[in-house]
Amino acid sequence: MSWHPQYRSSKFRHVYGKPASKEKCYDGVPITCSVHDNHFCAVNPHFIAVVTECAGGGAFLVIPIHQTGKLDPHYPRVCGHKGNVLDIKWNPFDDFVIASCSEDTTVKIWDIPKHLLNRNITSARKELLGHARRVGLIEWHPTASNILFSTGYDYKIMIWNLDTEEPVIQNPVKTIGCHKDVILSMSFNTNGSLLATACRDRKIRLIEPRSGTVLQEASCKSHRVNKVLFLGNMKKLLSTGTSRWNNRQIALWDQGDLSVPLVEEDLDGSSGLLFPFYDSDTHMLYVVGKGDGNIRYYEISAEKPYLNYLMEYRSHLPQKGIGIMPKRGLDVSACEIFRFYKLIPVKNLIEPVSMIVPRRSESYQEDIYPLTAGAQPALMAQEWLNGINKEPVLVSLRPGSVILNSLPQFPEKESSQWPIDSNRYQDKPERMAVKEIQKQSGIQERRGQKKEEGRLQENRQMWLSNGFDVFDCPPPKTENELLQMFYRQQEEIRRLRELVNQRNIQIKQLELEIKNIHTDSDRY
Repeated sequence: MSWHPQYRSSKFRHVYGKPASKEKCYDGVPITCSVHDNHFCAVNPHFIAVVTECAGGGAFLVIPIHQTGKLDPHYPRVCGHKGNVLDIKWNPFDDFVIASCSEDTTVKIWDIPKHLLNRNITSARKELLGHARRVGLIEWHPTASNILFSTGYDYKIMIWNLDTEEPVIQNPVKTIGCHKDVILSMSFNTNGSLLATACRDRKIRLIEPRSGTVLQEASCKSHRVNKVLFLGNMKKLLSTGTSRWNNRQIALWDQGDLSVPLVEEDLDGSSGLLFPFYDSDTHMLYVVGKGDGNIRYYEISAEKPYLNYLMEYRSHLPQKGIGIMPKRGLDVSACEIFRFYKLIPVKNLIEPVSMIVPRRSESYQEDIYPLTAGAQPALMAQEWLNGINKEPVLVSLRPGSVILNSLPQFPEKESSQWPIDSNRYQDKPERMAVKEIQKQSGIQERRGQKKEEGRLQENRQMWLSNGFDVFDCPPPKTENELLQMFYRQQEEIRRLRELVNQRNIQIKQLELEIKNIHTDSDRY
């Protein structure tokens, strides 16, 4: 019997990792020496935040995303905590708000100025006091605005509603106390109605967060869990941990039955923690090892074998932490589908690594960029607390696109604003007809000006591509950015030429109408 290999066709089969050049890295960043198992880095399209080494308390840096190169040793910091900062997370619906938690048992919410930082930030907008021991992990709700989850070494998960005016909040809206040990990881499903946790007691718990009810528990003797992750809408969970023989391991679970994992796969015998990241748009899973230089990536399928290994990005520089850029901050013109920010403490360096789909065409590739979650909340905080669930608001990553389903569409009232009665002027003298034609032409001109102003406003909104305003943008740094700006300028020139041609045609038509009226009046 002959052996026939089974090949899988996939558009992501040849995805490769591309590290940034030296001038596009962040050099001279004093990365924290903490041994806590967290990412220590948070990224959005405007800033990169990094937990830094600091004496006499905890601090982190907030660096504008375009400010690459050597960092000033006296660069301002966010330093309001009295203990080491253990985790930082950007608000998914406000790029200028960040949350941090610390060994001083507090969680703080910070406002980051839109201009460059010129002094240390020491006063937080809000301070959350509720944990009895150090707080090690925080997570924002994926669809509801101003809902924050925190967990600490007091084995409790606290839910905070930030839609209040008090600068100090001492009572969370809900406390979940079903865990018997330290919580190592939290993950939400797509609409935030379910919460999965990984605990040091080696159990995975599926929780309804508003009631605190534990829906399912998973405890597998052959898999000691460290991190857990929801896989989008695939009704599956993924966990990373170690096997019975202390090999690093990943496991795939059915969300409806956590009794036995669907797949268990040993990776290697290293001791560093594994951080999983899932891209629900491409169904790709990235596994990053703490202390490693490599990034493994897989494709998740709904049928067996579920977990399909694709490739591995390798580097000789080990990472202590990792940050990821949201999809709306990626460079779609370069077919970039994911971007990591590696914290390399041996060189005080932050190195961006882009995951690229090799395509010959530089046009927008719609098949690898489906609609994705944007920066608009689907719910207010109180709506979610009242029991409402909604899927995230989706946006298109196509350059020039606008947010979908985010603002109500109002009908235009221009057609009824200037009523014109065509029978009103039939019995008037011919000299009045000329005046009325001129009046109508003025009305049409004003109407055209209003329409043109509306078009300009729409075009300005369309130029807000992925949260990036071309009027306030920095000069292009890469060839792809330069080409993108060139194409936008060409499109604007073409639109203006069409507008000029239309105006010339309207002028000729009005001149012809006036000439005909003069001819008719002379004839009679």
